[in-house]
Amino acid sequence: MKAVPPADRYQGSAPSVFIGSYGYPDVRGGPLLVNDPDNPPDWLARGLSLEDVVGIRAGTIRGSSSPARFESPIQEIALSQRPVDVEVVFERPVRFDLTFDGTVAPVGLTGSLRNLDVLDNASVDRAVDRVTSDTDLGAVESCTILRDADIDVYQIGKLMTAGLLGRKRRFVPTRWAITAVDDAVSTELKRRIFRNPVNSEIQVFSGEVFGNRIVCILIPGDWKFEMIEIWGKNSLWGGETEAVVQDREGMKKSSYSPITGAYYSARLAVTEYLARTGRVGRAVVIRSVSSGYWAPLGTWVIREASRRAMASPPVPCGTLAQAIDTASSLLGFSHWVRHSTLIPELKTQKTLFEF
Repeated sequence: MKAVPPADRYQGSAPSVFIGSYGYPDVRGGPLLVNDPDNPPDWLARGLSLEDVVGIRAGTIRGSSSPARFESPIQEIALSQRPVDVEVVFERPVRFDLTFDGTVAPVGLTGSLRNLDVLDNASVDRAVDRVTSDTDLGAVESCTILRDADIDVYQIGKLMTAGLLGRKRRFVPTRWAITAVDDAVSTELKRRIFRNPVNSEIQVFSGEVFGNRIVCILIPGDWKFEMIEIWGKNSLWGGETEAVVQDREGMKKSSYSPITGAYYSARLAVTEYLARTGRVGRAVVIRSVSSGYWAPLGTWVIREASRRAMASPPVPCGTLAQAIDTASSLLGFSHWVRHSTLIPELKTQKTLFEF
């Protein structure tokens, strides 16, 4: 079914839902309306450019209302593993309000909902149906079960946003749900990989999406994770000088990262790799953002760039010094090292694995 030009009504595809965070707990939200699957891995698989994605999102309509008013259709949209067709009537013609955010993908148009009808039946995965029907499961446990059933974090995030996970169910702002799911899944993966055999060699991984270069140095040892985020000169948030943020952890993370959602998205990709290979190690992830990334599209860019890096053939390195040189060559600069607190520690401390 084809979407009609934005006016005071819409008939077409609703691939997802969006709940805002302003005024929490009195939030507003509703369906996302666009003739597109709203799936970042699909955008990359189709070879879309940054400009292409911005164009899609500029034409996306966010339905806005008290979500409790349209709870059933909103949840039906979130449950479906494919976009459903809907018919929407707005209070007045939709307005253009394209804003960019570091966590969520941008949305170009907004309209206050008068009426929302789902025109076809949701296609619900069996694992999703089972988990969302069980109100005795906690939200973190639900995320873990769904991940084990090969439900990706994008679908899990929709379910959390729509208030379909956990014991005390409520609508969750989309920006919070995205990071909460990345955090919950990667925290559980950390627990699982902790007793895995140690990664046997030092390796360097690299990948890039839309001017976001991710380089990961994986070092033998127990779990430790550090991320260094560098916005280059004249980049979106770099200005006349670079902007650098660093954070790290061991088995526990005691506070929210100053890198915000990007930290948990990158950590997810690294823990996914270690779980997949049955290993454990210490990871130093460097994110270098160039001026080519002129429009922030959300943390999905960091997640997919990190996944792309961890899926690439790694460069084996005989020593930590060689790995640092390799990473610096891939990044095009070496001054990232002075922002690391894990690298000096690794240079001076021996572990049980080295004896």
